[in-house]
Amino acid sequence: MESGQTNSAAAGDKTQNSSVPPVEGVAGGGTSYGWVDGGLQASSLGNGAIDPTKVHSADLLHVWSMPSTANVSQQEAPRPLEHVNLLAARNERESFQIALRPKVSWATSAIAGPVQVQCTDLCSSAGDRLVVGQSVTLRRVVPMLGVPDALVPIDPLNSQINLLPGETSAIWVSLNVPSGQQPGLYEGEIFISAMRAEAESRGESLTKSERYQLYKELRSCIDITEPRDYSSSEEMVQRLASTSTTLRRMLALPSFQDCQESNGLGDMMDEDVMNNVAVRLKLSLTVWDFTLPLTPSLPAVFGISETVIEDRFCLEHGTKGWYDALDHHFRWLLQYRISPFFCRWGDSMRILAYTCPWPADHPKAKEYYSDPRLAAYAVPYAPILSSTDAAKNSLRREVEILKSEAHWSKSYFYLWDEPLNMEQYDVICSISNELRSYASDVRILTTYYCGPSGSELAPSTFEAFVKVPNVLRPHTQIFCTSEWVLGTREDLVKDIVAELRPDLGEEWWTYVCMGPSDPQPNWHLGMRGTQHRAVMWRVWKEGGTGFLYWGTNCYEKAMIPSAEICFRRGLPPGDGVLFYPGEVFSSSHEPVASTRLERILSGMQDIEYLKLYSSRYGREEGLALLGKTGVYLGPDRYALDHGPIDVMRGEVYRTCRS
Repeated sequence: MESGQTNSAAAGDKTQNSSVPPVEGVAGGGTSYGWVDGGLQASSLGNGAIDPTKVHSADLLHVWSMPSTANVSQQEAPRPLEHVNLLAARNERESFQIALRPKVSWATSAIAGPVQVQCTDLCSSAGDRLVVGQSVTLRRVVPMLGVPDALVPIDPLNSQINLLPGETSAIWVSLNVPSGQQPGLYEGEIFISAMRAEAESRGESLTKSERYQLYKELRSCIDITEPRDYSSSEEMVQRLASTSTTLRRMLALPSFQDCQESNGLGDMMDEDVMNNVAVRLKLSLTVWDFTLPLTPSLPAVFGISETVIEDRFCLEHGTKGWYDALDHHFRWLLQYRISPFFCRWGDSMRILAYTCPWPADHPKAKEYYSDPRLAAYAVPYAPILSSTDAAKNSLRREVEILKSEAHWSKSYFYLWDEPLNMEQYDVICSISNELRSYASDVRILTTYYCGPSGSELAPSTFEAFVKVPNVLRPHTQIFCTSEWVLGTREDLVKDIVAELRPDLGEEWWTYVCMGPSDPQPNWHLGMRGTQHRAVMWRVWKEGGTGFLYWGTNCYEKAMIPSAEICFRRGLPPGDGVLFYPGEVFSSSHEPVASTRLERILSGMQDIEYLKLYSSRYGREEGLALLGKTGVYLGPDRYALDHGPIDVMRGEVYRTCRS
C-alpha cells in the first residue's frame, strides 16, 4: 500500500498542507489517516465578493479524512489531507469520513457556502470496478443532541451540502464490497468543490424577457427547419440562412456574454470541478481474497418495536401497510449482520418477540426463515398476550411446521425480559413445559441481571445471579446475562460459564442496555467510536456465543413520521435507538442509520476476522492478537483511537491471505 501523501490539485499544484507524516502498514482506515496536526497554510483572498468557480476550493475550505470511529464534532480542528488507504474482504463494508470546514464565507446568505462532493468509480488494473451509488455511497453526518450520529443519504446526482461559518461538517463514505468482487487494488478519487449559492446562480439566469425572446427564436428555428418539400434548392438555402441568423441573435443575448469572452467554450463547470478548482482526495481500497460468511458467526438479535412503527406511521395492526412497514424494516436491518426481531411489550416485562410477521404456513415465512443472512430467529408465543384456545392452537401449528425445517436450529422463544422473582420464573417454566410438549428441542432465551428475589439460592447477590441456571434448567437453553453485572471483572465470566451444561445445549449470551456506562463498551450517544465498536470485541473475548439488544427504534411516541426524534426519558441518550425515520430529514421513507449502527457492523465484521485468525492459529493466539495490537485488553482497556484496529486487521490480512 502507498504511504499517506499530500493531495495535489491540478491547477498550480495547490496543496492544503505543508507536511504529512509517512504511513506504515496495510490497513483498513486508521494508519492511512493523518492524526498529527500540521501547519495549514492560511488562505489569502482579496477583498470583495468571492466567485467559487474561479477560486481553488482549497482557498475556501479545509478538507481532511477521518476514520469511522471518530466523532467529528462541529469544532473539530483541521488536519492535513492525505491519501486514504483501506482494506476490506469480500462481503464487507468499510467506511471513513471526510471532514469539511470553511476558511471563509463565499455565499451572501447565512451559510458559509455550498459544497459539491463527487466520487469516481473505484477501478482495478484488471478493469473491475466498484460503482458509485451501488458499492460506493455518501451520507451526511447530522448531529443528534449535538453529537454526530445520523447518517443522511446524499443524492449521488445532487451531492451538495451547505457549510456553516465556524463549523466542521462530515460526510460518511462507505465502500460495500460484493461477495463476488475480484481481489485487487481499486483506486478512485473524490472531488470536493465550493459552489455558488442557489440564489446567486438564479440571479445570473435568464430574465423573463430574455427567456421569452429565446423561446420565440427557437420556435422560429424549428418552424423553418421542419421537413417539407422544397420547390427549389434556392428556397432551402434561404431557410438555412434564416436559421443561422436567428441562432446568431440568440448567441448575442447578454446571458451568453461570458461564453463569448471565453471563445465559446463556456464555463465548463464539470471540467472545472474535476480538474481545476476542486480539492482532490485519492482513495485506494485493497480487496483481499477472504469472503465474510453470509450467515454471521455470532447470532446478534436486535429488537424492533412494532408499536413505535404503528404509532409514528399511523398504521393499523395487521393491515397491508403494517406488513409492508415491518417487512421494510426487517430487510433494511439485515445488511448490518444482525438478526432482527419485532417485539410488543406486555405487563411485568412479558414480551411477544417474533422475527416473521406472517404465520409459518405463509409463503413469506419460508422466505424469512430461510434467509441465510439470519443467524437466529424468534418464534412468537402468541398466548403471552392473549391466552385463548385459538392462540394456543395457532402456536402448536407454528411449531409443528417450523420444527420440520432445516433452519429450526436457529429458532428461539423470548418470553420474558429480566424476570425478577420466583412467580415470574414459575411462569417461564410453565410455558416451557407447554412448548416442550410440542418440540423437545425447543430453545428458550431468558435475559437476567440478578437472581430471583424471595429465593434462597445463595447467600450473596452475585452468587444468586450465578445460580440462575439451576432454577431455569431445563426451561431455558440460552442464558443471556447483562454485561453490567460483570463490570470490569472479566474473571467473573468463568463463574457464570461453570454453571452451564453445554452437553444439554445450554449457551451463554450477553446484552447491554442502560448499563454498563462509561468507560465500558456500550452504544450510548456521545461515547467514543471505539467504545461502540468494542461491544463486539468484548463479546468475542469473553466467549459469549450470542448477543441481544432490546431495541433499535425505541424513541418517544410520535404520531407523524416526520416528528422530531426524542430519546426516552429515564434512559441514557441513544439507548434503544440505533436508526431514525427517514422522514425526519427528507421526503425519503428509507430508515437513516446512526454512526453507532455502522460501528456495530464493523464490530461484527471484526469478529469474522478474529475467527479466521483463530481457525488458523488457535483461540489463544486470537486473544493474544487482540491484546498485543492494543485493540482490546478489557472492558476499561481498549483502543481509544483507530490505529490499533488497522494494525489488527492488517495482521490478519498478512498472515491469513491465501
